[in-house]
Amino acid sequence: MLSRTASSLFWMARYMERAENLARLLDVSQQLALLPGAGERVVAMPLDIIDLRDMFDETGRPLNAEEVAYFLMLHADSPSSIISSLRQARENAHVVRGTITSELWESVNATWLEAKQANRIKIRHMGQSRFLEWVKERSHLYRGILVGTSLRDDSFHFSRLGTYLERADNTTRLFRYHLEAFAEPDQTGRPSYYAWAALLRSLSAFEAYRDSYRDSLSVNHIGELLVLREDLPRSLHACFAEMDQTLGRIEGDQGREVRRLIAETYARLRFGSWESDFAADPIAVLDQILLELEAIGDSVQQAFWADA
Repeated sequence: MLSRTASSLFWMARYMERAENLARLLDVSQQLALLPGAGERVVAMPLDIIDLRDMFDETGRPLNAEEVAYFLMLHADSPSSIISSLRQARENAHVVRGTITSELWESVNATWLEAKQANRIKIRHMGQSRFLEWVKERSHLYRGILVGTSLRDDSFHFSRLGTYLERADNTTRLFRYHLEAFAEPDQTGRPSYYAWAALLRSLSAFEAYRDSYRDSLSVNHIGELLVLREDLPRSLHACFAEMDQTLGRIEGDQGREVRRLIAETYARLRFGSWESDFAADPIAVLDQILLELEAIGDSVQQAFWADA
C-alpha cells in the first residue's frame, strides 16, 4: 500500500472518531454546566481536556457554555472542532476515494456536505443536543458502513487503527479530567453522582456500570470499568486490544516498534489490577498513558508514511 494511502485512511478514521468524541464531550459539559454551583472550570472543561483554552481566549469570546459549545462545534480555524474534523475526514476520504468502498465515500461526503451548512441560527433552531446526536449518528453510520462493506485488507486495518487510537486518547482524557475535578466527595459524602453519571453516559457505559456493579457510583469501580474491562467498547483495555490485533494483520515488518509500544501498555491493562496498579495515583498513570498514546501515534507515522 502507498504511504499516502495508509496515512489518509488512518486520519480519515481518526477525524470521524474525533468528531463523535467531541460531540460526546460537549454533551457531558452541557449537562454539568446545568448543575447548581457550576463555575468557570466546568464551563471550560471541554477546552481544557483537548488543550484549546488559549485558542478560545484569543477569540475574545466570553467564557460561557454557549460560546464554548459554538466554538467547539463551528470554529473553522480550530484543528479539533466538529466542523474541522468532519472537513478533514472528507478531505482524507477524497484522497483514497478509489480505495474505500463507494458507500463509505458517499457517507463521509454526505456528512460533510450537510455539516458545512451548519451555523448558529440552524443549530439554535434544531437544538444543540439534536445537532450533537446527528454528529454521533453520522459517525456510527460511517463505522457501520466501514465494517459492513470493506475488504479485510490493509485499508480496513489502517482505518481501524486510527479509530481506536483516537478513542483511547478520548477515554483517557475524559476520565483523567473527572478524577482531577470530581474525585472529592460532595456534600453527601460521596463522589458527585451527576458528574460521574454524565461521564459514563458520554462513553456509553452507564448501563454497563449498572449491570456490572449494581451499587452507587464508585470511582474505583468506574476506573476498573473504563480502564481494565475488555468487554466495554470504549475502555482502554478494549482499545489497546483492538490496536494490538489490527497491527498484527498489517503486512510487513515496518510496524515492529509500534507493536512493541502497544504491547507494553496492553500487557499492563490486560494483566493489571485497579487496586494494586492504578488506585494509588490514577492521574499519574493516565498521564503516562497519554504520553504512550502520543508516542504510538508518532511511531505509526515514522513506520508507515514518514517519507510520504
